[in-house]
Amino acid sequence: MPEKPLPPEESPADSPATAPDRSAVRVLLRLWPYVRPVRARLFTAALVAIVASCLSLVIPLVLKWMVDGPVADRDPGGVWLGALYLLLLGITEAVLFGYRRWLVARPLSGVEARMRADLYRRLQRLPIAFHDRWASGQLLSRGTTDLMLVRMFLAFPLTFLLVNAVTILAGYVLLLAQDWSLGLVLLTPVVPLVIVCSLFEGRYGVVARRAQDQVGDLTTVVEESVLGIRIVKGFGRHRSQARAFKALAELLRGTELTKARLLAMIWAVITVVPELAIGAALVLGTVQVADGDLTAGTLVAFLSTALALRWPVESIGFLLAMSQEAATATERYFEVMDAEEEPETTGSATAPGAEDGPGGVRFEGVSFRYPDASEDTPPVLEGIDLHIRPGETLALVGGTGSGKTTLTALVPRLHEATGGRILLDGEDIALMERERLRTLVSVAFEEPTLFSASVGENVLMGAEAGAGEPELRRALGLAQADGFVDRLPEGAATQVGEQGLSLSGGQRQRLALARAVVGRPRFLVLDDPLSALDVHTEARVEAALRDVLRETTALVVAHRPSTVMLADRVALLSRGRIAAVGTHQELLRSNEEYAWLMSGEDRAGHTSTDEAGTEGNEDR
Repeated sequence: MPEKPLPPEESPADSPATAPDRSAVRVLLRLWPYVRPVRARLFTAALVAIVASCLSLVIPLVLKWMVDGPVADRDPGGVWLGALYLLLLGITEAVLFGYRRWLVARPLSGVEARMRADLYRRLQRLPIAFHDRWASGQLLSRGTTDLMLVRMFLAFPLTFLLVNAVTILAGYVLLLAQDWSLGLVLLTPVVPLVIVCSLFEGRYGVVARRAQDQVGDLTTVVEESVLGIRIVKGFGRHRSQARAFKALAELLRGTELTKARLLAMIWAVITVVPELAIGAALVLGTVQVADGDLTAGTLVAFLSTALALRWPVESIGFLLAMSQEAATATERYFEVMDAEEEPETTGSATAPGAEDGPGGVRFEGVSFRYPDASEDTPPVLEGIDLHIRPGETLALVGGTGSGKTTLTALVPRLHEATGGRILLDGEDIALMERERLRTLVSVAFEEPTLFSASVGENVLMGAEAGAGEPELRRALGLAQADGFVDRLPEGAATQVGEQGLSLSGGQRQRLALARAVVGRPRFLVLDDPLSALDVHTEARVEAALRDVLRETTALVVAHRPSTVMLADRVALLSRGRIAAVGTHQELLRSNEEYAWLMSGEDRAGHTSTDEAGTEGNEDR
């Protein structure tokens, strides 16, 4: 993942997001597969809300009856009866709205949970290249803030855009039925309001998207500051981090203020224009009552109906705003869901175990270029031809930037080779299902990653289902990790905390090594597995590793002679190509670059691999 959040104009998600002509309705319709299972309850809730909202339009009719009847006739009993009707209408309306909320609460939380689970599953299946391009905060904000906005939209604006539209339509029918001339006066704001709402919707959608992207950027900064707190404190960078956070927070604040201004403008227009129309209707109606063309009860009912429609009309602004935010959240969600997953195979499948060549691991003309590399950039790896015999351990040696880590990542298909092929016991890995491939190949990376779980759970991630204490103890012993694990407060059940930072670097590396060997893999890929160990622990781990390596075919990235000595043969990788293959002693005698790498000494005038290599192709 990028170390710093991408600026809005460079975010991978931005190009389609800010398109002003995108249809919010079309975007929101993509939620239908998630809504379909709960559509019955949503439709029922909408119907209940429509009935409850329309009950408020009955109140003006009761008032008309009271004014023209009991009030005009000075009948206290009729007034009390009318008051009882109004009370019952109010209680019924409140109960129905409460019932509507109960209807939607559980199913919509289920919709949110399903969407979050699908997003998490998709993130697990997306290629490493995707995660290299996307900032972690952008992905986190899509799984939290964006899905919350979607749930809120389904719970409130989706229903009330329909409810308010039906209420307004029914209300205008009643207004025209009571007095068509006054009803026409209240219809005059419709055209300007439609124009204003259309303009508002387009502008607010762009600003809402910008704000949600900036929330993702801010989330990235917070996450990186927390995970990198040791670096921040160790280098005294808390002030610069605070400035970076403040800059992004101010940027987000400015965008939110722009949203607030747009919302205030639309709210003002939607409030003022209908109020002017109501005022004009009041004046005209009063004149008609004075002339005897209209009863006082009709005028009261008319104005009460118009006032009852104020909330449905005035709420249009923030309902549209919430809908636009939900549309941008949905768009951001599906940007991840639409990303292309890792293919199970990249060609026609062959029968498992079908042999196409010698056993072991064979690289045939393998080349690789990162997907985001420019066309004129030379490939990281080119023309790799290498054979690791069955049961053999091959050490891979090379300077920084030579492509060692990239090459090891191709074996379990963390990246797809862009040319050539890789065979495991004669079978092309591109034709193997990933799940099967990754049961055959086990890896331990140079940077050991542990999860917020127990020691045992972290180690057994590398084993098949059903593995238990015997496999765990064997793996810990092989990695020389059983001693410090037994000294932990709860042994192998001890929680290691986020990133395993409660442990030392060497302890984390030994647990990562235990995880790699616990499943007794046929093929083992180790990326400098002993770099964080002290010399005494390293010697013990090497002795144990020799037993493991005798049972498997292994590719080991090595930087030190002690690690190289574990291997049967050594391959020198230089400038993305295999420069030499032989035993350690043979290469020391015959290859100057290899001798220099193993000596650990600097040579005047020597051009190191990362200097001579292609810019931008360093190990990732």
